[in-house]
Amino acid sequence: MTPQDIQTDVLVVGAGLGGIAAALAAADRGARVVLTEEHPWIGGQLTSQGVPPDESAWVEDFGVTARYRRLRDGIRDVYRRSYPLTDAARSWDALNPGAGWVSKLCHEPRVALGVLEEMLAPWRSSGRLTLLERVRPTSATTDGDRVTSVTLGSVVGGGPVTVSAALVVDATETGELLPLTGTEYVTGFESSRETGEPSAPDEAQPDNVQALSVCFAVEHVDGDHTIDRPERYDFWSSYRPDAWNGRRMLSWEAPNPRTLAMDVRTFTPNPGDDARAVAADQSKNPGDGNLWTFRRIAARDLFAPGHYASDLCLVNWPSIDYFLAPVLDVPRDVEEARVADARQLSLSMLYWMQTEAPRADGGTGFPGLRLRPDVMGSADGLAQAVYHRESRRIRAVTTVTENDVSYAVRGDAGATRYDDSVGVGMYRIDLHPSTGGDTYIDVPSTPFEIPLGALLPQRVTNLLAANKNIGTTHITNGCYRLHPVEWNIGEAAGHLAAHCLATGRAPHEVQAKPDLLADYQAELVSAGVELRWPADQVHPY
Repeated sequence: MTPQDIQTDVLVVGAGLGGIAAALAAADRGARVVLTEEHPWIGGQLTSQGVPPDESAWVEDFGVTARYRRLRDGIRDVYRRSYPLTDAARSWDALNPGAGWVSKLCHEPRVALGVLEEMLAPWRSSGRLTLLERVRPTSATTDGDRVTSVTLGSVVGGGPVTVSAALVVDATETGELLPLTGTEYVTGFESSRETGEPSAPDEAQPDNVQALSVCFAVEHVDGDHTIDRPERYDFWSSYRPDAWNGRRMLSWEAPNPRTLAMDVRTFTPNPGDDARAVAADQSKNPGDGNLWTFRRIAARDLFAPGHYASDLCLVNWPSIDYFLAPVLDVPRDVEEARVADARQLSLSMLYWMQTEAPRADGGTGFPGLRLRPDVMGSADGLAQAVYHRESRRIRAVTTVTENDVSYAVRGDAGATRYDDSVGVGMYRIDLHPSTGGDTYIDVPSTPFEIPLGALLPQRVTNLLAANKNIGTTHITNGCYRLHPVEWNIGEAAGHLAAHCLATGRAPHEVQAKPDLLADYQAELVSAGVELRWPADQVHPY
């Protein structure tokens, strides 16, 4: 079949949070945009990957863009308008529908999907934004240091589409455009000799990448809902990773990310806790004591009696972290086999919970645990997409290192300030066990800025990074990879693309020249992008 050709101003590959934010910003400023997505749902971490938003303790007041705040407000508005909330829940200004401890806004993925689709709808209706669904990039063409086109192949049997664009935004989860376009990049752990980071190894470890996870949602109801024994259950039920100090991975035990001591979590479905009393603030309480409530996405007691037969619990715990081998820069069949093994790990954890897990009453197994495929939008009940914590990362104009954000290094001086800041973020330096055999690195950071130089490759002139592929290191990826930061990165990239089209300037020129940079930053501020933390906000958690 002859490929279909599309010509546009801005091509955004990947409709996760960074990609959607980039597309919205560029379209709002008048650019013609093509946005692409591989999975059935747009939204990435928040939807197809099933990860409730990890945000800073100050998210209700500061530290996110105006558009991201509209997304959060829109999610709450759906619950208030359409769900049978109790009077107490409806009057809760900071409504947390799941009353989960990981986030001040735990919710069902499908609700976020609807809000994101609503945010895109006006631009799709006007024709300014085209969404190409169920496609992934397969090749690209370049002319010197410019990307000229990207070809996208269908994942459901359709023909290829080739898109040519003046500006190309890589908002994929793993930096898929970087090898296709020949853009220089790094994977895994950089060496301390290169970065000067105190937590980095002496030699680079490009295959040492953070764990990925395949999340799922369960409820606990009457009856026996035990799934078929997973094919790889014998392996996973006996697996004892080094990071677990010789203990079984499928258990209620796991390393404490901050102390590395083995902690025993509890698991009490539908505990009847006071959902309004949940104070999701990881600066005070990591919140993972009872795994059921840690990432709960629907707390039934916030709704009319009988609306939910059970709370909904989102499983994204250490026991489903897959770190046997990396999936970056391996043949496609190897990647698919390793992802399939990660899915087997998740199913094995569920089967273990249903059949072997110790209960507080002295018994074993929770056969009442039932997968909710409808909640995840999938046939098997697992998330549609893999949650990749770490991506290929561009060799950037500016690379953020541990020395720029670590509280142990920076202290009360605060994180490095950047003249070219395009946003802010805050999260601990949180690295999960990795494919090189490393355990957690989880240490305090300090509220940080996002330098524009981290979105720009050193050489390629019209490709912008808009996800976890920016110029961070293996270590600082651990605090720049969360939902509001990804959104801010994407929004800055979309604004920059449209700004460059409108002014005839190149991205690197805007970053390098103070007067041009000031004009661009003024546009960001006008759009509700916060460039600096308050002067006194330097303290970590």
